[in-house]
Amino acid sequence: MTTKPSQDETAEAATTPDATAEAESAPYTFDLRLAAACGLVFLLACLVATASIALADAIEGDGSGGFLITAGFWSLAFGAVAGVAALVVPRRALVTAQYCLGVAGPLLALMD
Repeated sequence: MTTKPSQDETAEAATTPDATAEAESAPYTFDLRLAAACGLVFLLACLVATASIALADAIEGDGSGGFLITAGFWSLAFGAVAGVAALVVPRRALVTAQYCLGVAGPLLALMD
């Protein structure tokens, strides 16, 4: 004979998979948030590098920055937005975009 499960057993079975899925993905989201936080520090270093490249170009060059220097600073701004978004909603694509945009800032400034 089959007995019907009690209401407590049904409620426990319904909440158990969600709790295990959350417990398994918790370290993964922590690692992504940590990478995003370190990426913000990396963006700060890239900002200093881009600013020093722009200042060196202004002193040694014609005294005005080109559009690639402006694009480098905008790249860093978009990288910061991606980093903050990665802190709020940890996604691997956002963290990757943050680092790629951070590297693009000084490279664009060097190309000017």
